[in-house]
Order: sequence, then C-alpha cells, then structure tokens
Amino acid sequence: MDPTGSMVVDIGGGTTDVATISLGGIVSSTSIRQAGDKFNNAIINYIHSNFNLLIGERTAEDIKIQIGSASVEKAKEIESMNIRGRDLVTGLPKSIDVEAVDIAKAIQDVVQDIIVAIKETLEQTSPEIAADVIDHGIVLTGGGALLKNLPEVISEATKVPVFIAQDPLDCVAIGTGESLKNIEVMRRSRK
Repeated sequence: MDPTGSMVVDIGGGTTDVATISLGGIVSSTSIRQAGDKFNNAIINYIHSNFNLLIGERTAEDIKIQIGSASVEKAKEIESMNIRGRDLVTGLPKSIDVEAVDIAKAIQDVVQDIIVAIKETLEQTSPEIAADVIDHGIVLTGGGALLKNLPEVISEATKVPVFIAQDPLDCVAIGTGESLKNIEVMRRSRK
C-alpha cells in the first residue's frame, strides 16, 4: 500500500508474470508463457538433439534443479550429472554424463525471453516508479526463481539489483492469504 514502486517477477510452471506495483495496485504488467515447463522442454529437446537420448519430464526437472544455470559462464563451475534415458538409435536404456554448460545453453532462449518481458514491463512503467524499482530492486518468486545464477543474469541485463523472495515457492499463496485478510481494501481499490 506504500506510494513507492516495486517490481515482482513470478516464474511459475506455465507462465512468468512480471508486474510493477504501487499503492496496492498493478502499475504495469506482462505475462508470458515462458517458465518452468519451457525450461524442461528445452532440456528434453537439447538432450534429444545432441545426445540421441529420450528423457522424461521428471528427469528434465531433476537436471534443471541440480545443474541448471541461467549463466553459461558460471555453469562451467558446476559438476556434470549422470542421466538415464532411452537411446533413440538402439531403443535400449542408456546412461550418459551431461555437463551443466550444455544445460545452460539449452535454456538460454527461455532465460532471454524472461529478461525481455522484464525490460518491456520496465519500459511501460512511469519514470518515478522505475526509479523506485532501481532503488529497491526486482523480487523473484516462484520455483523458477531458484534457477542457479538467475538473479545475477537478470541484474546484469537490466542494471537493477535482483533478489529472491523469502519462501519463493510459497510466497504467492502467502500473499493471496494476506490479500484476503484485507479484502475490504481490495474491494475499494477495484471500484
């Protein structure tokens, strides 16, 4: 409800929602269908194309969590991971080692789409509120916020400090609960 501007980026499973907020309302927002599921699909397609190995959604999710990185450079510091899938040539189960750099390259398009959405939302925001965002930083929420090196990559691209919210997986639900505690305020702001 403060008169200062803030920016929140919620990277969920199906969508990434970017919004600048002030006075308890949304000033500008963007929603794109580039989020956790797209990261997983990009990993599956990359493994399929480059290693002739078919993996499932759960394996892609595990790869993303364990060795996924938004930065190709920083991915060089992460150890490789052994994965199992079905060899597309023989049709038999096969196990390979995958480097974190490969996974970082696989998800770069999705990371860049999220950065573009953030930049577009900042461009739509009034200069005063954008100045507040520069002072306070961008808050990342949702499961996608836990991708290694994502805050640094977004901060480098936008020149705005970026940090991960406390309890990023639960904060959207917690915020909804807080909104319901103040339902009268929400009703007045809708009118």
